[in-house]
Amino acid sequence: MASLASRSIAEGVGTMLLVYFGAGAAAITLMLANGLKPATSFNIGIGMLGGLADWFAIGISFGIVIAAVIYSLGRVSGAHINPAVTIALWVTKRFPGVDTAAYVVAQCIGAAIGSLLFFLTIGMAAVTIGGLGATTPFPGIGYGQAILVEAIATFVLMLVIMGVAVDKQAPPGFAGLIIGLTVAGMITATGNIAGASLNPARTFGPYIMDWALGGPNLWFLFPIYIIGPVIGAVLAAVFYDRITAD
Repeated sequence: MASLASRSIAEGVGTMLLVYFGAGAAAITLMLANGLKPATSFNIGIGMLGGLADWFAIGISFGIVIAAVIYSLGRVSGAHINPAVTIALWVTKRFPGVDTAAYVVAQCIGAAIGSLLFFLTIGMAAVTIGGLGATTPFPGIGYGQAILVEAIATFVLMLVIMGVAVDKQAPPGFAGLIIGLTVAGMITATGNIAGASLNPARTFGPYIMDWALGGPNLWFLFPIYIIGPVIGAVLAAVFYDRITAD
């Protein structure tokens, strides 16, 4: 097994790529819809601007980069690239506490770097128009509703992870493809409700860089993307253990 330092670096790099390409796709979608014209405030209208096709494109972008990270770095760190996944594995006694803390820190740092690199690639329009792909609930969606949909979508994701990656009886070679497609599906189906984060680090990166670069301050929404994904992932892992115990 690789050292904790090497595994943490792999988690950081994997999450950086996830945010750069996945959240970056969300930002690009907004920028294209706005004709790359300067905006005075962060626009969260992906669905209102382009409908379900926009969310499918964003979801596929996430799915492809997640599959790429799993197949390239999975043998090093397991390619969690998601604090909710790491915490769920810790809760079910599959992952030690020290490693859990190191992974979560690495994932959050990697996510922030991914957002910073996207800003450096595109420029200030990535912040003022695209919001760096930050996740927010859409108009008419309450705080509790946003937490609920994040929990449900992450439950599905973690259940798939348990079945195709964690379970020792899972057929080899399919984890990256199936997990990537699951994320794509969850984003397409639930993106226009609360942004379909499913991952606290994926939201953390754009939030901290938006805040640091003079963009929208969205920290009051951040608990949605911690509580929902962590609850969903933990419930899925515990549920899977219960139904496969016999």
